[in-house]
Amino acid sequence: MRIVVAPDSYKGSLSAVAVASAMEQGILSVFPHAEVIKVPIADGGEGTVEALVTATHGRIIHEEVTGPLGDPVQAFWGLLGDGETGVIEMAAASGLPLVPKDRRDPRITTTIGTGQLIKSALDQGVRKLIIGIGGSATNDGGAGMAQALGVKFLDAAGQELPPGGAALAGLTAINLAGLDSRLIETTIMVACDVDNPLCGPRGASAVYGPQKGATPAIIAELDAALGQFAAIAKAATGKDIAELPGAGAAGGLGAGLLFFTNAQLRPGVEIVLETTSFAAIVKDAALVITGEGNTDFQTAYGKAPVGVAKIAKQFNVPTVCLSGGLGKDHEKVLEHGINGLMSILPHPMSLEECVASASPLVQSAAARLCRLIQIGSTIHNR
Repeated sequence: MRIVVAPDSYKGSLSAVAVASAMEQGILSVFPHAEVIKVPIADGGEGTVEALVTATHGRIIHEEVTGPLGDPVQAFWGLLGDGETGVIEMAAASGLPLVPKDRRDPRITTTIGTGQLIKSALDQGVRKLIIGIGGSATNDGGAGMAQALGVKFLDAAGQELPPGGAALAGLTAINLAGLDSRLIETTIMVACDVDNPLCGPRGASAVYGPQKGATPAIIAELDAALGQFAAIAKAATGKDIAELPGAGAAGGLGAGLLFFTNAQLRPGVEIVLETTSFAAIVKDAALVITGEGNTDFQTAYGKAPVGVAKIAKQFNVPTVCLSGGLGKDHEKVLEHGINGLMSILPHPMSLEECVASASPLVQSAAARLCRLIQIGSTIHNR
């Protein structure tokens, strides 16, 4: 019996790789002769590099880059098993956790480090890139990323602008002469699961600015600065990007990648499942077990477990979602290809207890699930 385990991470607790291993142990305790295939997945956010590197037998490359506040940080990117594809999490270089809460100010944070990771991948010969853009600390429209790749952002005096989104208010010209020529021959897929435009009431500053430290006054300042950036970038590149869905993702990094590279924005789970050749893996399976930290009505809107189930359904393979918790209206996922739901919690416990015991809880729950499958098989045979 072939069982494919394809969980997302349990955020703040276990990586997707760790969840998959715990599930495997639980399955084998009941079905010792089962063939368990682990395909840890992600949606383009935290854990995407580890999941794809593990699934493809690639390797992680560590780099010191410029963090969101301009200080050096230790970051990483992944080279996949094909030796040709790189995968980057922008949060590794420009993420919100890299900025202490008392220093969060999206007027000055920069995506330079993300651009440096892209350059590192290009230096390694990578010409196909997957970039996850969740979890940013920035609101600079991807200008820092572009600066690291050779673009110059100039004020009225012809001087280069300092880092940060607020400085874009003084932008009058963009010089593309130094843009890394290798980008022309590089395919870039951007894992983006939001549809916000760059500016306006649903734009990067208004929607995501507050969690990065923006007050209403700062939001208005940054929104105007991104509007100036969009106008000058349109003139420089010939691309009209600002209103495209996803342009406002990651403080406008979505727009920056669209302006200065040949990037395409796609749902993260689609990219991950395609890269891991998930359809080929699952087509002969008897069962798929997926999961995430918490399953609720939001899961139905294209999160990882539903993406897994959608492919499994093509081959009539049943999918069970084994999650840390079941939240509001979790039953809605049953309308999107998932056949069954189970929480890992055997009894009421605090979040702290659950996090501390997450791995054995996953293992035990997977075993409980398999025992139920055993009973179902017995009933069917009768």
